[in-house]
Amino acid sequence: MKNNKIAIVTGGGRRLGRGIALALAETGFDVVVNYNKSRSGATLLVKQIKSIGRRSFALKADISKKADVNRLVKTALERFGRIDLLVNNSAVFIESPLIRTSENIWDSTIDINLKGTFLCCQAVAPIMLKQKSGRIINFASLGGLQAWTQHLPYSVSKAGVIMLTKILAKTLAPHIQANAIAPGTIQFEDDDSELEYSLKKKISLKKYGKPSDITDMVVYLATKSEYITGQIFPIDGGRSIQ
Repeated sequence: MKNNKIAIVTGGGRRLGRGIALALAETGFDVVVNYNKSRSGATLLVKQIKSIGRRSFALKADISKKADVNRLVKTALERFGRIDLLVNNSAVFIESPLIRTSENIWDSTIDINLKGTFLCCQAVAPIMLKQKSGRIINFASLGGLQAWTQHLPYSVSKAGVIMLTKILAKTLAPHIQANAIAPGTIQFEDDDSELEYSLKKKISLKKYGKPSDITDMVVYLATKSEYITGQIFPIDGGRSIQ
């Protein structure tokens, strides 16, 4: 068990982050579950991970704060001895068109979605370089590929994540792979059934994605891919080509 690879998943206490952490554990990773507000969800997830024979612990950290990020990474290294995978999943998604985007909404969105992703990558990079191995999976979004006028700061932040990923891939090669996943609309079991609205008309496959559509790609990039870096993978049912 102590020879398992080690993953950090930010925003692991709920929804997609939770699914990612569990999928990685089922694949053989020991998992550090980062959370900020979803303490109960993170605690329950750690119990689930331990129940399948993997090591795990939850740690509260605001990834928009450098001191918190450094503490997260330092604790992971102290507890597990290495870091093989970083999954930057934490994000905020606030409806905010141009005229209604306040300075606070802009700052909080950029700080968590882009700055937080950068800080986490910056913190793990020296460790992975020393190991001469490691993988980083950032979460972009279809909103980083398209101009979502009703979610201006979100779109900008995710476009930034895409360029950050490409720069990381060039900077950290050849030993470290950095890629990003850009999900479209993912439907969870507890989502309101009202999600069945006109958006489907914009999706080539005429359906929403499942969490497993995303977690399967995470597992692939984390465990199988040996010749992929600097790439952005839209998982959107073809919405980005409409």
